[in-house]
Parts: sequence; structure tokens; C-alpha cells
Amino acid sequence: MNMNERRLKIFLSLFVLSSISLSLYFSHFHHTPPSENHQSSIGNRHGLTENHHRLLAKPWPILPSYLSWSLNPKVPFRSCEGYFGNGFTRRIDVLKSSPDDNQKFDLAGGGGWFRCFYSETLRSSICEGGRIRMNPERIRMSIGGEKLEAVIGRGEDEELPVFDSGAFDMEAVDKSSTDRKLVDSEFLNQYLQNGAISKHTMRDLVDSIRLVSAREFQCSEWIEEPTLLVTRFEYANLFHTVTDWYSAYVASRVTGLPYRPNLVFIDGHCVAPLEETWRAMFSSLRYAKNFSGSVCFRHAILSPLGYETALFKGLTEDVNCHGASAHDLMQNPDEKKTARLSEFGEMIRAAFGFPVHRQHTSKPANGHNILFVRREDYLAHPRHGGKVESRLTNEQQVFDAIKNWVSNHLECKINLVNGLFAHMPMKEQVRAIQDASVIIGAHGAGLTHIVSATPKTVILEVISSEYRRPHFALIAQWKGLEYHAMHLSGSYANPQDVIDKLSSILRSLGC
Repeated sequence: MNMNERRLKIFLSLFVLSSISLSLYFSHFHHTPPSENHQSSIGNRHGLTENHHRLLAKPWPILPSYLSWSLNPKVPFRSCEGYFGNGFTRRIDVLKSSPDDNQKFDLAGGGGWFRCFYSETLRSSICEGGRIRMNPERIRMSIGGEKLEAVIGRGEDEELPVFDSGAFDMEAVDKSSTDRKLVDSEFLNQYLQNGAISKHTMRDLVDSIRLVSAREFQCSEWIEEPTLLVTRFEYANLFHTVTDWYSAYVASRVTGLPYRPNLVFIDGHCVAPLEETWRAMFSSLRYAKNFSGSVCFRHAILSPLGYETALFKGLTEDVNCHGASAHDLMQNPDEKKTARLSEFGEMIRAAFGFPVHRQHTSKPANGHNILFVRREDYLAHPRHGGKVESRLTNEQQVFDAIKNWVSNHLECKINLVNGLFAHMPMKEQVRAIQDASVIIGAHGAGLTHIVSATPKTVILEVISSEYRRPHFALIAQWKGLEYHAMHLSGSYANPQDVIDKLSSILRSLGC
């Protein structure tokens, strides 16, 4: 072998070695490692379908504000972690599968399993189970997923589920345990309490589950990947939908899912614009009544109702928490501070493909964006008349005055963004929130988007005398955002007063 051939051989060997090293490096950073959460032992039983699952499921993005969701039995009662994180510290094993289930997987049987994690702070449970069968024909509700125009006038009661006997069942290991309910009323009253919720659909779902024999447990379709079962109530309202998103995110993390789960809506609502974010955040989405026959879930997780989250409970009880960075909390843990809402906001932004790492959170170099979140007429749901109640009667006058002020502002570059969210795709709404230095708007559900705001964003809420509610002041507090309120004597705002307040805020930003 001459010198040139030897050099070529060495060069090719080094090239192959470098390629392998790069492949290993990028696979390490682009695939979510197995869950750290010891609660996920059942989730890891999917060994035979893991490769299949990896092909279909979306990985969790890397989030700067992420903190461990591992079970910590010492989470203090009514602490910020108890409210917003993994305060689900009490585990209740309702049904255990066969002893050898972990070894040979349950394709040929082995029985179902079911357990719940209860939070004393939220008085709520996250439940999960395996080998659960859903029989859609035994769930009384509308089909769901229709176009809004096709179902105008449909009543809300038609869209919410009523579970007949046999709507859900599970395969029992012990034949003597068949033909009975999975749980009794004592269990429901202790771990799935009605509270102030008049129609607790997840409680009703669990109450409907019956145990059946292996011979009876026949399925038209199997879903191998972990799947969240979700019931939405005020599904066209952004605030209430954000509580549902948050509940689904927390349920996924508490149960230690290594990938983003599938979703099945256990409701019959029609399609709404907010569905775009559901589809972005999770791996797939189907409506329960869209299945043609019985469907069996290898692993199902029951997402608590949005009414059971701290986002909603904080409206009526004192959730004394303040936002802080994950870095600060790792250095100095504080039970009165949380980074969970920042983590969640990053999750929403990452789901739409926006950068979330710290070096990308600075505001655009071409000036400060003032985002004016507008209230405008649109048809929200089948029972809606298309007219939105005004919370700021001279909103257009205020917007025009700010626009004129911005055009004559010479101290620095300011861009006024007209936030007509009712006619913008969800991705563009989130982009506008992310790029804003200041977010202004009258009290209304659209301001709930501030959960996705970046750390230095300033919030200015214009509040009429009829709508003095704490929703957005609390979200800003829990995220650690600077918040200002303008309280009106009625529903009219003096444009110059608004401009003066904006000018003060921009001076604090160095503009």
C-alpha cells in the first residue's frame, strides 16, 4: 500500500468515526431520555411498542424553566409546588395487574391496572390505568368535531357526556372480581370530590368503569401509546381552555410520560380555533364518538377538570405564590415561589416551534412592540350570538390615540400591534405575545395569553367598574411579570391617561 492509499484509508476512518460521534451527540439532545419519575413504571411497560411509539409521538421540548416533576412526598400543603406542580403525593392503587406483567407485557392478557395520585392542596386526583376499554355507543353526547356552522343552536347539555353502564370497563385479573364497579362511592367522595362542580365528568367516568372477564374484554381497536382523556366545558373561552391545557400538561408530567401523549376528547363539542393549540401541544387528537367501535387503551390518563387547577381555584382562594426563575429556585428553593407557569408558557411557545431558550427571549432589536389585545365580534360556539360585550366602550378611540402617539414618539422605536385575536390563527397570537414588550388590553379572556409572555414583558390591564376581577393580575403575579392596572369609573378610558401610563412604562424600559 503506497503513502497516498494509506492517507486515504486514515482519512476515511476518521470521517466514519466523526459521523458516528455526531450522530450520538444529536440523538442525545433530540430524544427525551426515559422519565426520571419513579411513578412511570407502568408507562415503561410498553417495551414491545416503544419503537412504534417513538415514531408517532412528539418528544418533550427542552424548556429553560423546567424543574423535576419527580414525586416528593414532602411537598408542603398549600405550597406553590402543591398548587402548580407535583403536589399529587398520595398514591392509591385501586387495581393491580398480574405479578408477571412487567416481564411478558400484556398483549395476551394479564389484566388491567388503575391508580390515582391525590393532591390535598387542590383536592383533586390524577388517575391512570391500563387495559381500559371505551364503548362510545354507551356515551350519550353529540358526535363532536363538527364545523360550528353545522350545529348552530345545539344545547350545551347535548355536548357533555352521560355515561351509561358499560361505557368504560377493564379486564379483571381475579375472575371473582368481575361484574362489579371499579370503585365505590366512598372512594369517589374521598379522591374525586364534586366540590363546587355541578357536573364532574371525570368522577362520572371513573364511576362508570366496570370490571369484566378476559373473555368479555374484546376490542375493535387498540391504542398502544399513552392517551389523555379530556372533557372540556367552556371550550371556546381562552381562560378556561388554558386551565384545561395546564391540567393536561400537569397530568402528563405527574404520570411521567416520556413523550407527549395522544388526546381523546370525551365531549361532543364542535371544532373551535383553540383546537389548534391542543394539536400543537400533544401528539394527536380524536373525539370519543369518532371511533367506530370499542377502543382499548394500553395506557390511559384521566386529566382533571380545568376547574380543579390553581389557575381557577385562585380566583376564590388565596394562592399566595410569586413567579421566580427556575435557576433561582434551584439555588434557593422557596415554597412561596414557582417557575411552573413560566415552564408551561414555554411549552406553548415551543409547541408552535418558537425559540424558548434564554438567549432568544430578548425583545426584537427593531424596537419595542406594544400589543393591544382587542375585543371584537365573532361567533364563538353554537349558543353564541356573535356579539362580544364591550369592556371598554371607546376602545377604537384609545387605539387610534396610541397609534398617533407612537408615530410621533422620537425617543425610541415603538411598534403598535393591533391584536385582533378573534381573526388570527393561534400560532400568530402566540407569536404576537412572545414579541411584545408591553401588552395592553381591557379585561377579557384574550389576556390569558400572558401565560406565554417572556420574562421582561409588562402588562397593562384596563379594568372597567363592572369587571374588577383578579384573573390577569394573578397570572402576572404567578409568572413574575410586572403588572399595572387602570381602574375606570365606568367603561370609558381617557386616551391621554392611557398614553401617560404607557409612556411611564416605556421609560422604565429605557425608551
